[in-house]
Amino acid sequence: MAPVPSGRQFEIVHGRQHAVIVEVGGGIRAYDVGAVEVLQPYAVDQMCDGAHGAPLIPWPNRLGDGRYRFDGTEHQVALTEPEKDDAIHGFLRWRPWNCLEHDSDHVVMAATLFPLPGYPFMLDVRVSYHLDENGLRVTTGATNLGDQPAPYASGQHPYLSPGVGTVDDCTLQLQADTRILTDPQRQLPTGREQVGGTAYDFRASKKIGNLEIDDAFTDLHRDEQGRAWVHLETDDGRAISLWVDEAYPVIEIYTGDTLAPDRRRRGLGTEPMTGPPNALQSGDDVIRLEPGDSVSASWGVIMTERNGKAERPS
Repeated sequence: MAPVPSGRQFEIVHGRQHAVIVEVGGGIRAYDVGAVEVLQPYAVDQMCDGAHGAPLIPWPNRLGDGRYRFDGTEHQVALTEPEKDDAIHGFLRWRPWNCLEHDSDHVVMAATLFPLPGYPFMLDVRVSYHLDENGLRVTTGATNLGDQPAPYASGQHPYLSPGVGTVDDCTLQLQADTRILTDPQRQLPTGREQVGGTAYDFRASKKIGNLEIDDAFTDLHRDEQGRAWVHLETDDGRAISLWVDEAYPVIEIYTGDTLAPDRRRRGLGTEPMTGPPNALQSGDDVIRLEPGDSVSASWGVIMTERNGKAERPS
């Protein structure tokens, strides 16, 4: 295969399930069941747009002015969203990752984040993707390889697929009590509000319609396993459910309104995040990784029937 923008492609299968993990960014390019999209893909001959499927390390979302303070030292990273004076989604989206393991139903991608200006810390990062009868499971782990504590947060950026239409005709359920408010220009946090009585209350399933969403939600309701869920019912009769474990206290929902016209509102960004936007600067939920310490977080996605009963994707 000739070189493509996302590098080598690592396919995994389980029954009717099929996923493609990529070298550039270490993310998931596609996931389908019986050739029906579960996660919205991007084409193999295209660059990843809108961070589709990418791990976001060592912070998800935005970092205002690219600045933060840690252990009394000020740090400045490069602005990767210069029009907003922000740095966005960490450092590993455009770097080649190594494949450590690749079997028929799972793959483990790894990257070493070496010290760089503004982040003089060293991390070993590994993301495992596994398909089984319960769908897709993704586990992200990081270990501090350096000799000093490191600030750390993570996320990932899958898009739930609405099928042939847009997200407008889908119904969404996210049992979260709080929306993190952001300013419209830079999308940095300005406060929090309870979702009750607002257009952003999706604790009971309701149609998305033309509502533009690019917001982080927290105070998540969890099941007996400690998982929080996002359910998307599509206009073509499918239902997709994404879960996050307790390492993820925040889920960002993004209707894709700022993407290219042919991609706009064609997938629902559903981003597990270990901390809120601007976490490194605010310190909210930032993980302090001591030398040698490790941390992990897991999320997953499965096709379900409309009645909520899990469909056996295999």
